[in-house]
Amino acid sequence: MFNQEAYINLLSSIAPKKIESEEQYDDYLLLVEPLLFADSRTKEQEIVAHILVLLIEEYEEKYYTIPEPLPLDLLLHLMEAKELKQRDLVGILGSKGVVSEVINGKREITKNQAKLLATFFSKDGLVITYKDFL
Repeated sequence: MFNQEAYINLLSSIAPKKIESEEQYDDYLLLVEPLLFADSRTKEQEIVAHILVLLIEEYEEKYYTIPEPLPLDLLLHLMEAKELKQRDLVGILGSKGVVSEVINGKREITKNQAKLLATFFSKDGLVITYKDFL
């Protein structure tokens, strides 16, 4: 059952507001952790934890975004991880020359090639779509 007085007391003790510094971000992480991992939480604690998480996520989206990898970077990473050579992609991308141009960034990956690459790299259980290569 929701207790308005307990909620107001908890809210006023934390006084959540928009995070505007790294120090405040660290403080909010410390505040939210016990609320998230408590064995039993009150409804009031759940609501305040939710507010803190939203504020933390907003800050992280602004300051900790991870850019999507470029298609060529993804291809090079997958080749390295699977210890593939350029010759291993000849049947997928085309001739040795086409493979070389793609690997060296002189030619973009076509939609058809992207589909073939996604199928090839997904064989081992990786979740990769053709859009990852475009």
